[in-house]
Amino acid sequence: MTMRAAANGIDIAYETFGSPAGRPLLLIMGLGAQLIHWDEELCRLLAEQGHHVVRFDNRDAGLSTHFHDAGVPQAGAPTPYFLDDMADDAAGLMDAFGWPAAHVVGASMGGMIAQALAIRHPERVLTLTSIMSTPGPESAPPTAEALAVLTATPPADRDGVLEQALRTWSVIGSPGYELDRERIIAMAGTAYDRCFDPAGTARQLAAIMASGGRTELLAQVSVPTLVLHGEGDPLVPVAGGRATAAAIPGARLVTYPGMGHDLPRALWPDIVTEITKLTSS
Repeated sequence: MTMRAAANGIDIAYETFGSPAGRPLLLIMGLGAQLIHWDEELCRLLAEQGHHVVRFDNRDAGLSTHFHDAGVPQAGAPTPYFLDDMADDAAGLMDAFGWPAAHVVGASMGGMIAQALAIRHPERVLTLTSIMSTPGPESAPPTAEALAVLTATPPADRDGVLEQALRTWSVIGSPGYELDRERIIAMAGTAYDRCFDPAGTARQLAAIMASGGRTELLAQVSVPTLVLHGEGDPLVPVAGGRATAAAIPGARLVTYPGMGHDLPRALWPDIVTEITKLTSS
């Protein structure tokens, strides 16, 4: 069941899995993605390992507050918010739960937000897991083909969105694993029906670009850190994961051959094991 909480001056939609007595685990999703993109089965696998799992919609995504009045970002115009503001959203959501601190997992842009959270609110982060992310756009620029699908004009109708989703994941998905066309179409349809806001995604992208890099600041992070990355990722190449791990003292880097810019189902058991080892140590 989707619930809402007031946090950092906005409303945030979230869902929970597992016992409230479990280890608090906050999942932060990426650009334009919604909480449903943390697959429910993956969330349950994490909950079975003793975590109280929370997945949520970032601002400008899903059922959380959208900044419609800001419109589509224009070149040279002020950015309505930054990744730091999105990190403060996460901290505010933790306040709403009464969590003094949590184990934090972020994927792609969510990894950037998780990094910013560990920098801005170190006392709120028990462990940090950064997945297919980077300390800054300059650390791992996308391939030309991946950039093209990322910045493609959004379709105007539902069928077009489903077709575009297939094109996108055929480019940025995991080359070492079979493309699950049915799952991609089903997820894209559910996401479209739940919320379709291309301008919101554009505002999130503007926040990424306007926020700059975090490499120097990540040297301050002292919590146990895990970095997971696909060796076949064309959108955030594996250099981004290596740069993240190099920037955070003591970080452990795990890379997966054949994994692209997604989380292949076949890797879920290993990913859950890696996260659980970190949160239970």
